[in-house]
Formats: sequence, C-alpha cells, structure tokens
Amino acid sequence: MSSKDIHDMQDPRHQFYDGKYEKQQQEAPGLQSDMAPVPDSGEKSYKGCNRLAGRKALVTGGDSGIGRAAAIAYAREGADIALNYLPEEQSDAEEVARLVEAEGRNIVLLPGDLSDEEFCKNLIHDALEKLGGLDILALVAGKQVATEDIQDITTEQLVKTFEVNVFSLFWIAKAVLPHLKPGASIITCSSIQAYQPGKNLIDYASTKAAIIAFSRALAKQVASKGIRVNVVAPGPVWTPLQVTGGQLQEHLPEFGQKTPLERAGQPVELSGLYVFLASQESSFITAEVFGVTGGMHLA
Repeated sequence: MSSKDIHDMQDPRHQFYDGKYEKQQQEAPGLQSDMAPVPDSGEKSYKGCNRLAGRKALVTGGDSGIGRAAAIAYAREGADIALNYLPEEQSDAEEVARLVEAEGRNIVLLPGDLSDEEFCKNLIHDALEKLGGLDILALVAGKQVATEDIQDITTEQLVKTFEVNVFSLFWIAKAVLPHLKPGASIITCSSIQAYQPGKNLIDYASTKAAIIAFSRALAKQVASKGIRVNVVAPGPVWTPLQVTGGQLQEHLPEFGQKTPLERAGQPVELSGLYVFLASQESSFITAEVFGVTGGMHLA
C-alpha cells in the first residue's frame, strides 16, 4: 500500500497492494488474520465523520473482508453494530469488536450459519432485541468454491451455495421487514460474476445473478414503505474467500492483475460505498447495482 493517506490524491494503480500473491490455502471459512498480505478492511485507513450517527446496522460476513470493512466504517460513522459470522471465525470477529468498541459504539456478536433458516430468523430477533432496532442491513456473507468441471459440483455444494448466498436473503428479509422504519436501507452483495461469469464459478455466478433479481424486485415492493434496497457488485477483492477455495491455487498469484487498474481491490475500497448507500445521501437511489471492479465494468 502507498505510504500516503488513502484520501490523498494518488495513482489508484498503486494506492494499495499491487504485487503478486503467494499461493496459500486455508480450510473454509478461513481467517483474514492468517492471510499474506492481510487485507486492508479499514482498520487504520478508514476515517469516519458521523454520517450514520445513532443508526443500528446488521452486517453478515462481518468478521473479515468486505463485511468487516462495512462494519468498521459504520462504527466510525456513528452506528452500533450486530455482527454475524461463522463460529470458526470468532478470533477475526473479536478483532472487529475491539475496533468498534474503540469508537465508543456498541457491538453484538451473533455467530451462526446463514444456510439455516431458523438461525436467520433468530439472527434478526437477537439483533433487534440487543440493539433496540435495525436501520441498516449489509448482507455481505457469501460462499464461493472454484470448481473446474461442472461434473465435480456436488448437489451438496450447489444447495449450500444457494442457501448461503440467496436463500438467506429471503429468510432475513421476511424476518426483518415488519420491524424496519422508513429510511431503512438494505444492501446486498452480488459480483462481477453475475455479468462476466468465470468458467470455474458456475454455481457461485448463478447465485450472484439471482441476488440482483431478488434485490431489484424487493426494492420495488418495499419502496412504498420508505425502505431502499441496493446492490454492491465487487470485482476481484482480496478476502478470505480467495484462499479458502474461491480461487484455484494456480490462479492466486495473478489474482486481480487482469483488471484495467492491474491489481485486486482491498475491502476498504468499498467502505465509502457501503456508507453512502446506508445514509440519507442516497435517498433517491434504490433497485440499483454498483460495480467496484477495477475497471471490469458491469455489462
């Protein structure tokens, strides 16, 4: 990463890590703290200015990567946080908790598996009860397994990928919508894969396309309630997904280098967008998809 502050004018090609990545394999779901280099989720680089004062946010997949970046940014903008993650990611989640508490904000840790419908219902119940309401949902958690041949995609993998990436959105939305007030914002996470699917990510790419259709339809349904729904669609971003089977190991060293900006993104580079979509600054924006792709435009 550049030695400059991220807000200083500089060449975006070199603002963050732009070298090759070491081959490295972790068992899913993996820990961000064990990655080399460790992703930048804004731990030191994101600066807030109270744009979400008094809000209450639920972030799924909030222990690491993009979800972690959103949680840190929300806290530094004045929001309290309910953080969801898998139990195996507890140590990363506790790091986020320390960062949030350092900002004087409240955080509730809610570990559990989003592929379980009953857990999704309980997640909303517990977040509402412990935070005293919800205003923002950043639904970032996802499952991604690179598989070279469709013959090797098991029914178990297919179902689990859809449960985590798509079904959980239905379950969470059904549970939370009766409790959301006008001004609430829901932000889902699709991918460049919905537009330019890679041959090794057939099941994952399919879920990311489904997320866009779900989000746009839901946005139209809840607009009359004063609730907005938007989608963030990242390109290659350096997160634990990449080292736990989301990329084939032989592709890892060149990860992100084929983007026009010639590098992968860092999670903190999505923080500002997540804050914008959660805030009143985006009050006339709903049912939209925002690409953060390093130039691999959504087509």
